[in-house]
Amino acid sequence: GVYYATGGALAKIVNAKRSTYHVRLSVESTGGSKFNINAVSSGDLDFGIAQADTQYMAYYGKDVWEGKPIKKLRAVFALAPEAVTFVAAEDSGIRSVRDVKGKTINLGDAGSGNRINAMDIFKNFGIVPGKDFRDEKLKPADAPRVLQDGRIDGFFYTVGHPNGNIKEATAGKRVCRIVPITGLDKLLKNAPYYSMTTIDMSQYPDAANSKDKVETLGMLATLVTSSDVPDDVVYAVTKEVMENLDKFKKLHPALGSITKKSMLEGLSAPIHNGAMRYYKEVGLIK
Repeated sequence: GVYYATGGALAKIVNAKRSTYHVRLSVESTGGSKFNINAVSSGDLDFGIAQADTQYMAYYGKDVWEGKPIKKLRAVFALAPEAVTFVAAEDSGIRSVRDVKGKTINLGDAGSGNRINAMDIFKNFGIVPGKDFRDEKLKPADAPRVLQDGRIDGFFYTVGHPNGNIKEATAGKRVCRIVPITGLDKLLKNAPYYSMTTIDMSQYPDAANSKDKVETLGMLATLVTSSDVPDDVVYAVTKEVMENLDKFKKLHPALGSITKKSMLEGLSAPIHNGAMRYYKEVGLIK
């Protein structure tokens, strides 16, 4: 996915200055936002990539962290925007979120960012997964194949674009579309980490609605760390990425639209002291 590729891009930039900072990043494939935050909290990882909403919930002790806030969690910077992507088979007749009634939809595995985002959306519309439609709990990587096999009618995946799983789903024999998700004013008012975003459909030429402009719910992927990680390490990572931003952006298509300004948005945990030192040095934060 985008997280692993972004981790690789971070490592490439920072490791080029290994002799200067004596810092070396290596990349691990993990279970996603929730896993990464817990691993950073326990010290198993020094850095992790997590959705902005998951960062918010962990720091403030909501959802799976209810009563157990991770107060050591720190933000470094924001990365690529991610979009809640609702792929539905054309033959299912689904054209909006409200059309899911009586269908079989995959919301993602338990505790995943995908599932949390999908649940928030259905709550906004007063739709109850498991009651109003059949709710599957597959991993995103399995969903395109199962959709093409006809065993589900659609799936949710919160991801940066372009994405291989979405390409696989929209390029199969069973024609699919990416369904717009709008009418979320209530949700946007209550959840500061969400914003609206647009999916560039030219990246999915085989989708039934490849000519449409698809608006949906979005948030930022963020780089997080712990207050236990030394300031000079976080400073080095922040400085190298910010000062080699053009090179960094070319390492994955999903990073193409980021700017120094956008990298300071969507950070719901406090910014790590090491990162803050750099931002103040260069005047990004006064």
